[in-house]
Amino acid sequence: MAASSPLPFPGADASSGVRREGLTVFVRGLEVAAGIGVHDHELGRLQRLLIDVSLDLAPAAVERLADTINYETVAEAARAIATEGHVGLVETFAERLAMAMLADARVRRCTVRIEKPGALDGAVAPGCEVTLAR
Repeated sequence: MAASSPLPFPGADASSGVRREGLTVFVRGLEVAAGIGVHDHELGRLQRLLIDVSLDLAPAAVERLADTINYETVAEAARAIATEGHVGLVETFAERLAMAMLADARVRRCTVRIEKPGALDGAVAPGCEVTLAR
């Protein structure tokens, strides 16, 4: 006899007609201080970046942290890019971060959005968004 669930609905299984179609893991609003920019006044100083990352994973059961992508992995990758040295463009930073996330074979698609507050007078936050997929 199957164990009863304390939830008011049955679990999804093959006989229920429910199938996993995908899993998206995301980190929003990650603040990273980075040497970034192409203008003279941007060289030799850190600027604040706000980073959003969305990872589309292959559909799979997730019961343990090892079954998915840890949020901290995303943050560590972004911080590592920042500590490698000055990056000219937010587009370059975004692409490097997306490539780092795609190094994990479970990631099928990665979207990185970077805002650079204070970079443009009159704008809340200019930036870019890049999507890479396998």
